[in-house]
Amino acid sequence: QVQLVESGGGSVQAAGSLRLSCAASGLLISSSCMAWFRQAPGKEREGVASIGYAGTKYADSVKGRFIISKDNAKSALYLQMNSLKPEDTAMYYCAASWSIYCGPLGDDSRYNSWGQGTQVTVSS
Repeated sequence: QVQLVESGGGSVQAAGSLRLSCAASGLLISSSCMAWFRQAPGKEREGVASIGYAGTKYADSVKGRFIISKDNAKSALYLQMNSLKPEDTAMYYCAASWSIYCGPLGDDSRYNSWGQGTQVTVSS
């Protein structure tokens, strides 16, 4: 059984940084596209970043500020978030795909395992 558990969320002031972690069990993350999604109140879920066979992808809104990485030996996924903005406020979710190929960043149908989420709140 696949389990994804996020941690590292919290409250931070604008321009601050946070590092999200996702502990994965029941799957080989080296064989899966892994991604971070987020959902703000009243908005649709959006892809933030993914890492897979073809490397990394980022949403335009976070490019240059966020870095996705993973440690296959620790079965862990990370999201380093720098220069945070109030518009980054959302619930952040870790997701694992059935494929090593990520496809388009916003295509959440490629992901069959999801964590419970960790809240990130950025104040101005």
